[in-house]
Amino acid sequence: MIQTLLSPIQRFWESEARGGIILFGFAVAAFILANSPASSGYFELKKMLISLNVGGWSLEKTLASWVKDFLMAFFFLLVGLEIKREIVMGELSNPRQAALTIVAALGGMIVPALIYTALNAGGPGQPGWGVPMATDIAFAIGVLSLLGKRVPLGLKVFLTAFAIVDDLGAVLVIAFFYTSGLNLLALLISLGFFALALLAGRLKVTRLSIYLLIGAFMWYFMLESGVSPTVAAVLLALAVPVTRRVSLPELHSQLDEAARKNPEMLEAAMEHLEKTLVRAQSPLHRLEHALHPWSTYFIMPVFAFFNAGVAVSGEGLGTVGMGAFLGLLLGKPLGVLLLSWLAVRLGLAVLPAGVNWLMILGAGFLGGIGFTMSLFIAALGFADAPALLDQAKLGVLASSVVAAIVGLLAVWWAVRGREGEPNP
Repeated sequence: MIQTLLSPIQRFWESEARGGIILFGFAVAAFILANSPASSGYFELKKMLISLNVGGWSLEKTLASWVKDFLMAFFFLLVGLEIKREIVMGELSNPRQAALTIVAALGGMIVPALIYTALNAGGPGQPGWGVPMATDIAFAIGVLSLLGKRVPLGLKVFLTAFAIVDDLGAVLVIAFFYTSGLNLLALLISLGFFALALLAGRLKVTRLSIYLLIGAFMWYFMLESGVSPTVAAVLLALAVPVTRRVSLPELHSQLDEAARKNPEMLEAAMEHLEKTLVRAQSPLHRLEHALHPWSTYFIMPVFAFFNAGVAVSGEGLGTVGMGAFLGLLLGKPLGVLLLSWLAVRLGLAVLPAGVNWLMILGAGFLGGIGFTMSLFIAALGFADAPALLDQAKLGVLASSVVAAIVGLLAVWWAVRGREGEPNP
């Protein structure tokens, strides 16, 4: 419990690194299965209809759609919680400290979209311009973690924060540009429940079940509105309060008191200490910690399994796949490096301690591992064009593999010879 409160970055990295490896394994398994004699069973599984019935109400979707719209809502809820935490108390809370990561993320979104659009403007692949804009945090962190403690903490924080801002950009793109057939009434009802969640947060309601119940109604009406229901999950996260039930001075006092207990009362003191630490966590932190293992070890691997299975055809990447490939592989590092350099040159930001420009370039390449978010946007952009969707997926998968290798080599070259710094 102490580790939970005192070293969130370390725990986040360890979890994401392991999750990235698992995610890669499920993606490889899906790709192999989709190109094996058992491929028909795999694709039939994705199309299997599952209905939810409550009285006279019914909601029917394919298994793949349930994964994309329902299961991934929990992933986006976690993304929203991470974004709010970073803005309130993390790397993004200080404007000057946040400047470099925000500018880097903007460069890493704009340049890939421009490269993609240059290849697909005016053609059937144009709706996929948002595909190369996203970064997969788990994969990127998993790859960088292979270099161990030689990687400076500043680079880890930079990559994490830049990927989180990148995710925020992807969510905004989904909300504003990947919505069709808008049902305004349903959208207004969903936003009404969002207002209710905000009110609960203002009143400092700490019971998570209240927020999750409101979130269920937000999700359903957002789905009915035509907007991706994952947007409702991000909005719900912004309403969950960061207020602690025990203030930090009170926590310090109780910890100090527990430390002075007699040895005979050590067990009772430890029980009291554990309860105090639990109460010290805000609803946001409690929900984030509860969701993180589910997202890392279940939701994302399942999503990868249902979306990385692409049957390779003679058509190859096509302009859609090539746009995604070049946008992620070249656009990401170019955008991240150029705008970061410009921000530092103009005095708007400074490089993190122990980080040089080659490391920033390597982090930019690792940002080219789009995977989860890129595949999600591709599924939205080409929902009615399966051939183009397959091209986009191939481009994303190919760029993710190449970007991971190039990024790893770049950072390895930059940190070679370092003995490693003890990370807090």
